[in-house]
Amino acid sequence: MTERVVVVGAGGFGRETLDVIEALIAAGASIQVLGVLDAAPRDADLDQLTKRGIPYLGTEAEWLPGATGDERYIVAVGAPAVRRRVAARFSDAGLRAATVIHPSAVIGSQSRIGDGVVITSGVQVSTNVTLGDHVHLNPASVIGHDAVLSDFVSVNPGAIVSGNVDVRSGVLLGAGSVVLQGLAVGAGATVGASACVTKDVEAGTTVVGVPARDVALRPLAGG
Repeated sequence: MTERVVVVGAGGFGRETLDVIEALIAAGASIQVLGVLDAAPRDADLDQLTKRGIPYLGTEAEWLPGATGDERYIVAVGAPAVRRRVAARFSDAGLRAATVIHPSAVIGSQSRIGDGVVITSGVQVSTNVTLGDHVHLNPASVIGHDAVLSDFVSVNPGAIVSGNVDVRSGVLLGAGSVVLQGLAVGAGATVGASACVTKDVEAGTTVVGVPARDVALRPLAGG
């Protein structure tokens, strides 16, 4: 049976998600992309959709009342908090999220993957990993053994999550960042690009640097 999918988000990650779906179709998956939804698409993004022959379906508010209920959706929005709000609208409307995994990704044994997950090209997921709902793994990111990534986590390109790490709901790990073995990153935290996390990160904080420190505690430049 063909899976009929709408992608929510016309921006860069939305188009990367379309790349994942197209790679799956080329590998034999039975998926039909109905089109893309976006509340405020940029002209440049709409132009890119037109060039690849993907319909723009309008806003979520315009499209959802006409949904039949058998469509699946993917929220291709990078910001975890926004992704959570959008997913709630679709869930409340009775639609289920689709999970897409690029054929080049490596998924280890005994791993559990939730609904609405997007795993892009070149990702490595080790053994006994748990990925919650609506997790995004961007290109070339690495998830170590026994790591747990809760719902709505975003792992940006090239980031590394070491083994036995607990990444809680709504965390964003910046490009090239590293979380060392056995640590926890609290809900809603942000780890800056290229930061190296060497101790637990408190919920809701932003940490940057090597080793990573809470930006609220960093001295001002020249101070």
